[in-house]
Amino acid sequence: MAFSLNKIMLIGNLGRDAETRFTTNNVSVTNFTIATTYSYKGKNGDWVNETTWHNVTAFNLSDYFKENLKKGKKFYVEGRLRKREYTDKEGNKRFSTDVITDRLIPLEPSSDYSSESEESTSESASKPPVVEDNDDLPF
Repeated sequence: MAFSLNKIMLIGNLGRDAETRFTTNNVSVTNFTIATTYSYKGKNGDWVNETTWHNVTAFNLSDYFKENLKKGKKFYVEGRLRKREYTDKEGNKRFSTDVITDRLIPLEPSSDYSSESEESTSESASKPPVVEDNDDLPF
């Protein structure tokens, strides 16, 4: 059996609010885009920012994520790359590379978890939920 690895880790901001739909088997599929920026010094010594947009797909997310995957929010996304080929409505062959999530972590506090709220308890001020397959954190 050959060993292979397909793993991607991203930290970036959502480019639009997430959209959720359901399959015929009632599995929720949430799609959103996330932008990452690579910075480097150009030939003239000025900093150059290179932004890359990534299509992300997540399955069976909790209501917390469905409500908080909003444009501009910063998230850590971990998963695998999936390349696919499809035909659009005009009959043109298209290609897409998507990130299929294994782990999704919000990197900004949510208003639901604000410690300044009068109704704040140790439970409500705790960290927001995390979607993950195992307990190992990459940082």
